[in-house]
Amino acid sequence: MKKDIHPDNYRLVIFKDMSNDYSFLTRSTATSKETAEWDDGKEYPLIKLDISHTSHPFYTGKQQLVDTAGRIDKFKSKYQKHLKK
Repeated sequence: MKKDIHPDNYRLVIFKDMSNDYSFLTRSTATSKETAEWDDGKEYPLIKLDISHTSHPFYTGKQQLVDTAGRIDKFKSKYQKHLKK
């Protein structure tokens, strides 16, 4: 393994999934200006996530089907009068 290629500034960081308020504490080098208090009463840097393993459709088994064909038909019917001109 190569030496001196990995960062050495690891620290505990809170990652929070904003879609379902799930948080977990892990070591990371990610930087953040925000902090949050963890269950142990200490404050740690906070990284906000859009999606995590608790909200991702692959892991939850709840996939959303997007009806793109229905949306296109709805758009065409709504603006049909403008297309004829």
